[in-house]
Amino acid sequence: MDFLTLLVIYLCFVLAAVALLCACSGRKESLLARSVNGASQVLSFVIPTQLQSATRRVLHRLFHTRSCLFVVLHVALQAAVYGEYTWEVFVYCWELQFHLLLLLLPYLLLAGNMGCFILCSRANPGIITKSNHASLVKIYAYDGVLFQKGIVCPTCNMEKPARSKHCSFCSMCVHRFDHHCVWVNNCIGAFNAKYFFLYLFTLTAMAATIAIITAAFLLQVVLLSNMMRGSYIDDQGQERAVEILFLIQHLFLTFPRIVFMLGFVILLTLVLGAYCCFNLYLALTNQTSNEWYKSRRYGWSHHLTLQPHDRGVVYKNTYSKGVWMNLKEIFKPPTVLERKKK
Repeated sequence: MDFLTLLVIYLCFVLAAVALLCACSGRKESLLARSVNGASQVLSFVIPTQLQSATRRVLHRLFHTRSCLFVVLHVALQAAVYGEYTWEVFVYCWELQFHLLLLLLPYLLLAGNMGCFILCSRANPGIITKSNHASLVKIYAYDGVLFQKGIVCPTCNMEKPARSKHCSFCSMCVHRFDHHCVWVNNCIGAFNAKYFFLYLFTLTAMAATIAIITAAFLLQVVLLSNMMRGSYIDDQGQERAVEILFLIQHLFLTFPRIVFMLGFVILLTLVLGAYCCFNLYLALTNQTSNEWYKSRRYGWSHHLTLQPHDRGVVYKNTYSKGVWMNLKEIFKPPTVLERKKK
């Protein structure tokens, strides 16, 4: 099997895994989820019924019930990446006289990330109970569009406060609900949103730092070997100058685990970086993922008003108080006393 075939199979496997994760853990109305459901309906004609039901049970167990499986997978992936980084990349870079502080930076980020991970997974996200319901319902006003007064949660048998939502994973209503994160096995709400934001930021920084150090090491190897000025004999016996594709293939055959890890952390950096930017946008505009998704059903206007029936309701984010105050609300959630002072 040649290098290009192996690379294509690797990319297809990674993209298919990402698509399955997004489709199964995301919303049923999303385009990706509908595409996966359509494909599964087509495959149902050729797959035995018993295998279909077993697959549904497994997927439901993985993506629609609270489980520690993704926490274990999260720790295993981090251990694999840091094991390879410590075993090979760190040693090679130390021999090439890379700065020690640069080589230790991924470990410092790992310590901070694990701390944020533990805090995010163990902290109370803002569970609404009968004892704190009266105080939480006073913190945010109902906007009349996304959140309306008088809506009772049929499971918790309590009126839903504004910006709250019932989590089907945890079977509880959560104050300022954002989403349920399978990677920390906890809901993200008002009281642990700051930990999740820092966890996501440090995780992105970890992947980016390891990618930069690993790429710098491979670049240093290429420069020291003067490989770019060399040549090679192709399958037809002709001498050719070294090209990028040949260089990547040579590095893959020489350092297979390092190049494999580099491809993984680069992809991880891109995905996490995009998601980190999205969460920063939500924080700066004082929105949650739940609110952002629900607001897509409506148009946007500078005023909250009712339009003619052919246009429906126009939504405006009434919870935004400016960039600084929005960021402050993430790290210091408002209380009833603070709202009364305002």
